[in-house]
Amino acid sequence: MSTTSRERFAERARARRNLARRQVLGAAGALLGAGGLGWLLLVSPVLALDPAQVEVTGAGTVVAVDQVLAVVSERAGTPLPRLDTVGLRDRVLEVPGVREARVVRDWPHGLAVQLVSREPVAAVPEAAPSTGLVLLDEQGVQVGRADAAPAGLPVVDVPVGDERTLAAVLGVLEQLPADLLAQVESVSARTQDTVTMQLRDGGPRIDWGSADETPLKIAVLAALRAAPAAAGATVFDVSAPRMPITR
Repeated sequence: MSTTSRERFAERARARRNLARRQVLGAAGALLGAGGLGWLLLVSPVLALDPAQVEVTGAGTVVAVDQVLAVVSERAGTPLPRLDTVGLRDRVLEVPGVREARVVRDWPHGLAVQLVSREPVAAVPEAAPSTGLVLLDEQGVQVGRADAAPAGLPVVDVPVGDERTLAAVLGVLEQLPADLLAQVESVSARTQDTVTMQLRDGGPRIDWGSADETPLKIAVLAALRAAPAAAGATVFDVSAPRMPITR
């Protein structure tokens, strides 16, 4: 073998060794970089949850925001990429008064907790011997209690334990427009088909009947109350909305 051939062979061998060395160093660098990035994102405090940067919206009048923040604070210091937002949402749903919840990361250290609260739509007298009132949302879920009916909340009188009649009353109240609901002082029903509302400040009685056709009944009632011929009426009966009665 000539000297020139040996030199070319040695040069190619050196080139292969240098390439292999660079590949090994590159792979090691990539592993170190990935490990460093993983540590930065998943372990270090760079993206850690700071309870002071948590925003809670939608608490309404029932949900205690401090209770929601207390649940979130249990995860303080957890890096946001590792935070189980689904599990945290389930814990927030356990807070009294929370109907729905959504938890969204707010980089680099915060969370946005968006709530739908269970707002009371009716006050129902507690069973004897208690003299208080249970506050219910439109689904019949208890969201609180009070010694007297809160301002603007109608008192509901239905047979104790009659869930179907109570559901009918709540179904009507849920569909009423806000301006009409604000006028309702009390609601009574002996059965699910005999819902009756008394308006505030000496206003008329509204015989509603069942919860069926409530949107039509709302429209008919509005037309009747606006009609000059019904001025001074003390009873509006829309239980049969196609044949309403005033007296």
